[in-house]
Amino acid sequence: MGATIVMHRYACCALIFALLFSVHSHAETNCIDSALLARSTVSITRYFDDGERSVRTNLVGIQGTAWFQSPTTIVTVEHVASAMELSSQGWKLLKLQHDGDTLSISVRIQRSAGAHAEKLVVLELQTAVTAAPSVAIRMSPLMPEDRLVAVAYPSQNRRSVGGRFVKYATDGRLAGTALLEMYEGNDRLAIDHGASGAPVFDCEGRVAAVIATVMTQMFQTPFGERRMSTAWGMPNVVSVPIQELIAVPPNR
Repeated sequence: MGATIVMHRYACCALIFALLFSVHSHAETNCIDSALLARSTVSITRYFDDGERSVRTNLVGIQGTAWFQSPTTIVTVEHVASAMELSSQGWKLLKLQHDGDTLSISVRIQRSAGAHAEKLVVLELQTAVTAAPSVAIRMSPLMPEDRLVAVAYPSQNRRSVGGRFVKYATDGRLAGTALLEMYEGNDRLAIDHGASGAPVFDCEGRVAAVIATVMTQMFQTPFGERRMSTAWGMPNVVSVPIQELIAVPPNR
């Protein structure tokens, strides 16, 4: 899907959303009332100018999710900032969809955090969003079967999705990540393109992780290749533990 990264056969698919079309979805909440969490989360979109579009054919822009660390900073995952071509050197305009309003604010990278392949990125806002609430951060690790709620903007539509923590990955290419099983009813792809950077809350409303990728399987059918989630009882979402944001780098 445009600039979205897809790897086949039990793939991990980056959850940025290439703006080629729109999809609508419904919201549903469990574990904690999402109304208490929704205002801390924001859809972020960068639309490319004519010169940038010329080398991307029909790609209009890139959309992901972020959350407010403060009125002047938001947090997302590194591949969102990279796809949007954000930097620490200059300001670039983003569209922020927040609490029913659409804001145009220039941002730049303040810092990156994390010691593994997928990092967290703190973006500085040139204009403060004074109405944005900051959220508490969970300092302790998650425990297996801890219930969770993610507030995300897949395909630019806010959606609350419940689930559970499965385990921390300790080896392989997913080392250092938190593996989750997230679903809404029977929909195991409720977290999908556009949800990258979404906060994952515990039942006390504290950010425990940040969504990075989704695990999918690709099946060949008579109608073409079909994308499906993993089996029930298995993790289907890869996230970055929030402790990566507050950890002190080894060289400091």
